[in-house]
Parts: sequence; structure tokens; C-alpha cells
Amino acid sequence: MKKIILFTLLCLASLGLNGCMVGEGKYLKKVEEADNLAKELAALQKAHNDLSIENAGLKGKVEKLSAEVADLGKDKEKLAADNRELEKVLKAKSDTLSQNISELRQRISDLQSENDRLKEQIATLQKAKEEEVKKTSKTYEDLLEKMKSEIAQGQVTISELKGKLTVNMVDAILFDSGKAEVKEEGLAVLQKVIDILKNVPDKQIRIEGHTDNVQIVGALTKKYPTNWELSAARAINVARFLQQQGLDPQLLSAAAYGEYRPVADNTTEQGKARNRRIEIILVPKEAS
Repeated sequence: MKKIILFTLLCLASLGLNGCMVGEGKYLKKVEEADNLAKELAALQKAHNDLSIENAGLKGKVEKLSAEVADLGKDKEKLAADNRELEKVLKAKSDTLSQNISELRQRISDLQSENDRLKEQIATLQKAKEEEVKKTSKTYEDLLEKMKSEIAQGQVTISELKGKLTVNMVDAILFDSGKAEVKEEGLAVLQKVIDILKNVPDKQIRIEGHTDNVQIVGALTKKYPTNWELSAARAINVARFLQQQGLDPQLLSAAAYGEYRPVADNTTEQGKARNRRIEIILVPKEAS
């Protein structure tokens, strides 16, 4: 058996040597092809490795972008929720503002109506005031005409200011010294005033008594301890006479100021004479 195998190997070797001699060119060509294939394989392997690396990088980018897209999706949902909440807030504010605007418009309308009413009231009051001024001016002119003699003698002065009319009478024309009773000549003078005042039923008539600063002395102090009492008694007696002559007592009042409201200097006789006076003042009737 061993002999047969050895013979066979020798035959094959012999045949191989012959074959090698015959196909050496082809063998070299195959070797070259094999080298080229090996190089190509190596190049392909390198390209494969490079592509694998690039693929891994791209997968990483894909994962990162996917995460970012997911985050953007979450942000988008959050933004959408925020927008919905903002819309609710804005709608609520818009409703509130609309309500406020509606209320303000109503207030403006109410104020406009109130202003119109007040303007009408002001116009009415202004007209009434003008009428009062006209009446007062007419009374003033009538008194000036009626008492021009007393005015010329300096016994009476009449003034008018802003609807207030004042008839100023020196005490000598009405009273004797130290007396509070109106004398006959004084009654005649007062009657001239009364004749005019009877035509003015819508005015308050205030009678004010004034004196100089000379203090009351002697027996007279028992009746009039101070100038207060003397000026009060004189004002009341004048008011009583006006009532007796038909003037409404509800329109009459008497006030005493003694020496405390002088209109002239009490250091001179002329000044003292001016301070001793009765003032009859017409003022607008107070609303009841």
C-alpha cells in the first residue's frame, strides 16, 4: 500500500513539474490578479470602514436631530398651551375692558345729562340774579329819588353792591342824644323808606344799630349799660316801626354792633357822627 502511494506522489510530482513549466505565465497572471483583488479588497474594506464611521456619525446626528425635533414638539405643545392660556387671559381682559368702556360711556352720558341740567339751572339762576339786580337797582333808584333831600343834607347815604342795598342814616336824623325812641322827624324819614320797601316783598330787611366809641355814663347806664344795649334798642325800635307800617315781620331782623363796626375815625367829631348810625340793609330772601 505504501509503495502504491509513493508511486502516485512521484507521478504527480513529475506531472506537476511539467505542468508548471507549461503554465508559469498563466500562474503569474493569476498571482497578479490575486494581488489586484487583494488591493481592491483592502480598498473596499477601508471604504467600508470609513462608511461605517460616517454611518455611525450620521446615526448620532439623526438621534440628536430626532431629540431636538422631539423637544421642539414639546416646546410647540407648550407654546400652543401658553397661547391658549394667553388667549383666555386676553379675552377676559377684553371683556373687562369692554365692560369698563360700556360703564364709562354710561357715566359720560350721565355726566353730560347732569351738565346739561346744571347749565340750565345756572342759566335760570343767572336770569333770576339779573332780575334781582334789576329789582335792586330799581329800588335803589326809587330810594335815591325819594330821599334826595336827606341825601343832599348828608343825613342819608344809599349804596348798592352785588344785590345788597344799604340805606345808611345818621342817628341825629332819627334819635335824640342818648335816646332809643325814634323822634317825629325820624319817623317821617323812615316813612319814605317804607313807601319804597313795601314794593319789595322778596327781600330780607336787616336793621343794624351802630354807635361811636364814647361810653355811656351817668344815670343813662341804668337803662343802657353799654353801647350794645343802646344800639340794640334803636335797631329794634326801627324794626318795630317798619312792622307797624305793614312790612312783613318775617322779613325783618334787628342786629346791634355797638361801637365795634366803625366806618370812620372815632378820634374826630365828624368821624364819631358818621359812626352813630342806623343801617337798613336789603339782602336776597333766604330759602326756607
